[in-house]
Amino acid sequence: MQSEIILDEGAGYNYAYLDEASKRMIRRSILKAVAVPGYQVPFGSREMPIPPGWGTGGMQVTASIIGSRDRLKVIDQGADDTANAVSIRQFFRQVSDVATTERTTDATVIQTRHRIPEDPLTEEQIIVFQVPNPEPLRRLVVQEALTKKMHSFARYGAMYVHLYEDIARHGGVSIVTDYPVMVNGRYLASPSPIPKFDNPKLNRSRALALFGAGRERRIHAIPPFTDVKSLDFADHPFTVQRWNECCSLCGAADSYLDEVLLDDNGTRAFVCSDTSYCTDRRERNQR
Repeated sequence: MQSEIILDEGAGYNYAYLDEASKRMIRRSILKAVAVPGYQVPFGSREMPIPPGWGTGGMQVTASIIGSRDRLKVIDQGADDTANAVSIRQFFRQVSDVATTERTTDATVIQTRHRIPEDPLTEEQIIVFQVPNPEPLRRLVVQEALTKKMHSFARYGAMYVHLYEDIARHGGVSIVTDYPVMVNGRYLASPSPIPKFDNPKLNRSRALALFGAGRERRIHAIPPFTDVKSLDFADHPFTVQRWNECCSLCGAADSYLDEVLLDDNGTRAFVCSDTSYCTDRRERNQR
């Protein structure tokens, strides 16, 4: 993806904002993360022109891998037109000459917050996740030293106990986002706060998945064709959300749906969270 890196001498900043030394440092961390799938690699997070917690990690990863021949797509919870997605897309358009797109199939780099596109990703694509908290054990253990020790010895029994207690209380696992996964049969990882509906898309995906947490200064990765398994039990297998309704715009019955309030009378409709997928389906239906 690093093709023909060009510096804009008159703009007062480097290509894609970050200086080249910082980008090399981040790329080294990415290579380590790819070599050990699911392992959290520390990196020296840099300041970005947005507050920490609003996508600084994903932006730094994107800035480090993007090149002039790439096409960038930015989504926030599946949508291209939200404030976060629009501002990040405009930022990269301003600090680089990279082309942008709203079509998933046309993008080579996809930066996302809280969703994986419905269209299957390919070997030619990289998906970059904005991650607020990369540590899946944080909900159970506060001490960083203890979570590192648990990862080093693969002692994840506490997470299984947590899921079991959830089943005992509620009759099923109540976690609907950021559902923990086992990567390559070794490391417990956070898939970022995506809905668990998207977890199966990570398993043996053709695209490289990179997870950047700027505030926590961590990067982890899931290389293409890597086994990713959501934690479950033999008598309580992992399941995803299902809807009885279809998308009111395109008629999709297999996508992740958002419930939308239409008026003050409480009239509701369900629409695809992925706006690109919904638009493509509507265009095909009109032909």
